[in-house]
Amino acid sequence: MPVNPRMRAQTELILDSLDSAAAFPHPDRWEQEDVGDVDYLYRHGMILVRERDADRVTDALGQLFGGGPADRQRVTAGVLRITLPPELPPVPEVLDRLDEVLGRHLATPDTVHYVCPHPCPADEPGEVPLGTVDPFPAPGLNERCCQGHRSPGAGCDGDGVVVSIVDTGLWKDAAIGHPWLAGVEGAEEHPYDKNGIIHTYAGHGTFVAGCLRCAAPRASVYVEKAFEVAAAVHESELAASLENALDKSPDILLFSSATSSRLDQALLTFDDIYERRIRDLKGLVVVAPAGNDAGRRPMFPGAYNSVISVGALSLNWRDRAPFSNFGGWVDVFAPGEGLVNAFPEGTYVTNEPPAGRHRQFHGMARWSGTSFSTPIVAGLIAARMSATGENGRQAADSLLRLARSQAIPGVGAVLYPGQACCEAGHCHQPGTGQAGPGCGCGGHHHLRG
Repeated sequence: MPVNPRMRAQTELILDSLDSAAAFPHPDRWEQEDVGDVDYLYRHGMILVRERDADRVTDALGQLFGGGPADRQRVTAGVLRITLPPELPPVPEVLDRLDEVLGRHLATPDTVHYVCPHPCPADEPGEVPLGTVDPFPAPGLNERCCQGHRSPGAGCDGDGVVVSIVDTGLWKDAAIGHPWLAGVEGAEEHPYDKNGIIHTYAGHGTFVAGCLRCAAPRASVYVEKAFEVAAAVHESELAASLENALDKSPDILLFSSATSSRLDQALLTFDDIYERRIRDLKGLVVVAPAGNDAGRRPMFPGAYNSVISVGALSLNWRDRAPFSNFGGWVDVFAPGEGLVNAFPEGTYVTNEPPAGRHRQFHGMARWSGTSFSTPIVAGLIAARMSATGENGRQAADSLLRLARSQAIPGVGAVLYPGQACCEAGHCHQPGTGQAGPGCGCGGHHHLRG
């Protein structure tokens, strides 16, 4: 069936806003009966290669297509971006030919990472009643839980834990009227256009930081600025933000974006950075959203075995959110629909059909997405670390055991706000929200509905 018109509108926002962004299949084919979805987004006229493979790839390009030499530019210590001569075919066709002569995955697209490529309930922020000042889920649930079964002084609040978030940066007025964001730092985001209208996806990094801080109110948080427009960025440009995030020596590295990839292959830049900077770091845990495509296709970096991928629960906390990706590669689900947190003040104009509606925001918004269930899980990890002394990987492993012990049939492993200190078999009974034996939660964070 043809590409959904609403999906097309959002994909075209990325294609129109992000320099050199392209789609496979090409938009000219979207009306054809054999095109039912956009396979992946990429950078026109450029490919990525490992430095060790660059000579083989450029030699093959010359043999296959002729033309002048391909320019090279360093992306990471071990990955180069090759600019293709203008007379060459589109990138997907070039890669198909290279695969035939060199084998798969020697060269890859410069893939586009995004928050949400398709319209979905996760896509645009919604208004909340005037006067709303409290976030949801509420801060402090972990601390109340821990009082029941942790020694005095073992703060379940993320104290001493460093979290790096790779997102849109931080709205400079974020902490005004939002005390849970006090002390959060980040590259400054400019959320307004020249007419004073809130940009599409502006405030995303602030909202993510707010969700995390509600779970871990004393964690040290820094929000990197990886996205400039349409909450999308080329893989080669995301690499610098990832390197900067790691320079802060975080205990938890949190992504807010995801991408499909050509042939579901791994990302060369992430592979290189992982091998050089992440794999041998004792205790560092990487958390990423499963994505908002309502499908089971693996999305990166969440699909990596070394990354905790987080899906979203619906409003009732019993079902998978309708927009959330799913499948065996998703590690855990957490609340991700209808969350409330900090958002820039001002007017926002909707992009989804019917487009052009004006929404007024007064410092808070209701928003949905796996990007927001992800910081809930990251916050639980941070809070547990400060309470138990476990490092990031140990705390994550403990929480994933708990999540699997309370898995919901048809959904998967689940975690809820307030469960940072809970242990498998000693907290809420699966799917009921009722406190189990030895649980200090007191049932205060029952499932919604």
